[in-house]
Amino acid sequence: MLARALTIAGSDSGGGAGIQADLKTFQELQVFGMSAITAITAQNTLGVQGVYPLELKAIEQQITSVADDIGVDAVKTGMLFDEKRIELVAEKIKHYKWNNVVIDPVMIAKGGASLLTDSSIEALVNKLLPLATVATPNIPEAEAITGRAITSLDDRKTAAKDFLNMGVKSVVIKGGHASSDNMVDLFFDGSSFHYFETPKVDTKNTHGTGCSFASAVTAELAKGNTLFASIENAKKFIHLAIKHSLNIGGGHGPTHHGAHRQYHLDSTEGKTWQESIPTK
Repeated sequence: MLARALTIAGSDSGGGAGIQADLKTFQELQVFGMSAITAITAQNTLGVQGVYPLELKAIEQQITSVADDIGVDAVKTGMLFDEKRIELVAEKIKHYKWNNVVIDPVMIAKGGASLLTDSSIEALVNKLLPLATVATPNIPEAEAITGRAITSLDDRKTAAKDFLNMGVKSVVIKGGHASSDNMVDLFFDGSSFHYFETPKVDTKNTHGTGCSFASAVTAELAKGNTLFASIENAKKFIHLAIKHSLNIGGGHGPTHHGAHRQYHLDSTEGKTWQESIPTK
């Protein structure tokens, strides 16, 4: 049977991020995609012009409808908007006892618009993150959640430990905002730090990269891959999507979700390494 993945996130009318990016990614990775929309955004490559959250009942019914009939092999959360919606989604995840849970703590859109209310971080930390198989924050999101400045790889390692102290089983702190020539994503599973490195691509067309990476991890988990393999495959997927991004619109254009079918990594474009931490 085809693997099934559910995204619980906001709709991006511009098609580059959110529900639209998630479903494109699921389809590209040969997973049956389902959605529960938490909010509708008026959005394009230039920014977010409006955010319109859906009623709690509408979100709850979407999740129940697909879960009770079709079933879910992996679930990903994106933009949840506020604490009430975070708490609702957390309750549904616990109700269905989902094991493959990818939490992408979406807070700020590419153009700078806030997609999460200030009072929601406490609910995110206390209600949702402890349910995560893996959380996938970027550096600004990790800073907001942990309350610490992150300016180096060592800072990211410390923040990763903070996430696990919050109850997260594992975390990927992405490196797109780091000032380096290479894009290094840090994965911490509690016993080892794993580093996934690709060359940084000089492009402004990076809209939806976080959503697409997280949904790629979700798709790979839905297919039964290990967490490490899922992150590794997602890293390759998103690197090609950024490298061959689409020059659409007047601002931050979207990534190219179909790039992995047309292009392949060469021998210089990806490496991984591991650093074990001392046992207590």
